[in-house]
Amino acid sequence: MERFFLSTVPLLILSCLGVSRVLADSLSAPVNVTIKALKANSAVVTWDIPEGDPVIGFAITQQKKDVRMLRFIQEVNTTTRSCVLWDLAEETDYIVHVQSISMSGPMSPHSEPLRFRTPKEAETQASKSKDEVTMEEVGAQLRAGEFIIIVVVLIMWAGVIALFCRQYDIIKDNEPNNNKDKAKTSSECSTPEHPTGGLLRSKFPKNNNNNNRTPSVNIIEL
Repeated sequence: MERFFLSTVPLLILSCLGVSRVLADSLSAPVNVTIKALKANSAVVTWDIPEGDPVIGFAITQQKKDVRMLRFIQEVNTTTRSCVLWDLAEETDYIVHVQSISMSGPMSPHSEPLRFRTPKEAETQASKSKDEVTMEEVGAQLRAGEFIIIVVVLIMWAGVIALFCRQYDIIKDNEPNNNKDKAKTSSECSTPEHPTGGLLRSKFPKNNNNNNRTPSVNIIEL
């Protein structure tokens, strides 16, 4: 990519040399020429190329209003569609033309003239400060939103823990009642001879005669 520029050259000399008068029938003039990122001492000019034009570069003429002096910027072997204008004077009116450069060398007709005015340095600083304040406000809002989310999560966790503790207390309170019921049931079914709850008695009296033994039947009463 090669770039050439001529600064503060009289328009009459350039006209004599034919630099700004070379046209190519095969190329159309650039369209949609606009100014972006306008500051007190710089700006960015952008444009579009009609579809199908074999363009390999561009040429820009920059001129102060009511002054017959201009700056000529040329760049080849590039497909870019923008160019930075530097070293501008604040509060100054400028006129910009854009031309396309073909592969064979000739340039297209000039684009429609684009007029713009650079702002004051103080206005640029004020705009920058305003943008910074806006970003600070956005950051504060984001931090506030994050804080609210954290508080909501903590409240939810506290509710879960409280519910768990309540269920645990209910279970612990029910355990002594269950133990009392079990102990009561066991005591009702037991006797001094048979603590486990059974009473063993003989249905028939004992007989001391070994020869006349009578079978006995043991009955367990519950």
